[in-house]
Amino acid sequence: VQLVESGGGSVQAGGSLRLSCAFSGRSFSTYAVAWFRQDLRGEREFVAAISASGAFTNYADSVKVRFTISRDNAKNAVWLQMTNLKPEDTAVYFCTAAHAVITDIQTRVWDYWGQGTQVTVSS
Repeated sequence: VQLVESGGGSVQAGGSLRLSCAFSGRSFSTYAVAWFRQDLRGEREFVAAISASGAFTNYADSVKVRFTISRDNAKNAVWLQMTNLKPEDTAVYFCTAAHAVITDIQTRVWDYWGQGTQVTVSS
């Protein structure tokens, strides 16, 4: 399994970005997928997750309402639509996949990780 993120960049506060995660490997539709982010403090925190079927989602309180996770199993892809971005959203965003429950927000649960994409929000 390989995951490749794209779509990061620099925006002003209040702006929007859409991150993409491309999955390579078998049986994409059996994997839950999540986004985590890591800021300069080095701690990787949970952002959002979507179930294998796409029917269920889970969000961190800090991004609820502002971010939307979605997937298309026919395209082996997951997206994270981010709106009303804030400076505190600045981080490297990672896509990850596992045969996990979307309420599992600890990094050790998630098996496969991309290299990350940088998101910078200026005030």
